[in-house]
Amino acid sequence: MRVIDSHTAGEPTRLVVDGGPDLGSGSLTEKAARLEAEHMDFCASIVLEPRGHDAIIGALLLPPSQPDCTAAVIYFNNLQNLGMCGHATIGLAATLAHMGRIAPGRHKFETPVGIVDVDLQDANTVSVVNVESYRLHKGISVDVPGQGKVTGDVAWGGNWFFLVKDSPIELTLDNVSALTAYTKSIRQALENAGVTGTGGAWIDHIELFGPPKGPTAQSRNFVLCPGGAYDRSPCGTGCSAKLACLAEDGVLAPGEDWIQESVIGSTYRISYQPGTSKGVIPTITGQAFVTSDAHLIFNPADPYRFGIRP
Repeated sequence: MRVIDSHTAGEPTRLVVDGGPDLGSGSLTEKAARLEAEHMDFCASIVLEPRGHDAIIGALLLPPSQPDCTAAVIYFNNLQNLGMCGHATIGLAATLAHMGRIAPGRHKFETPVGIVDVDLQDANTVSVVNVESYRLHKGISVDVPGQGKVTGDVAWGGNWFFLVKDSPIELTLDNVSALTAYTKSIRQALENAGVTGTGGAWIDHIELFGPPKGPTAQSRNFVLCPGGAYDRSPCGTGCSAKLACLAEDGVLAPGEDWIQESVIGSTYRISYQPGTSKGVIPTITGQAFVTSDAHLIFNPADPYRFGIRP
């Protein structure tokens, strides 16, 4: 199985170029559902130890079903599919450029939540026009054991987020363990309180904000991902959810740039245009770099060929 690894603003993506499972026919949404229902051993084997680690996001490259699309992709982590992934989309574009499959310019990628527009500006710099993003609930409060009441917004940016404006813990790498424990407790409190996204969807990402460290950014964030790892990048879908909140609160005008800083100090340049319904159309710009091109080996005698799982 051939994979190409990249990182976007520090967050890794592993693109499965060939050797993935046969997902049959149907729409990309149907294929994504089949991947999650029938092939989680495959997904775990790609992203978990001993071949990977919790922070890696997998991306399965498929032929597009839409004639105007360059590629189709299904994103996944160590637990489930992801509807959309901003950093991995930037990584996919840089990887396809590395492979000589696309040139600088505009392209369309098919994802399970819709078609996204991608502008490959150079070999490493990519802008992604994400799916329409929106805030579902403003100012939801939950009681977090040992922490008291925590208030945040529930918003969709391609995945579901609970966004907390002012982190009580400083957003630094030294505090990653404390930040991870805190955000996990918030996510559990949301579950206990029955707070969900549309249609009962699990709010699987928790996003904390605080003042930036760098001179050009407006904000710094920490993002807990579904599998328990933290996002090294500023999180593309999280930025999209943030933009929906900023727009609805009248803090950021359409087309105005916002520099979002991650907990490691990397940045995305983000902006939005009004959506067609209740949300915004975000644009996320960042840089990705290819780090390896490898073939994975699956020895039937290897007891950990499907990854190390609890």
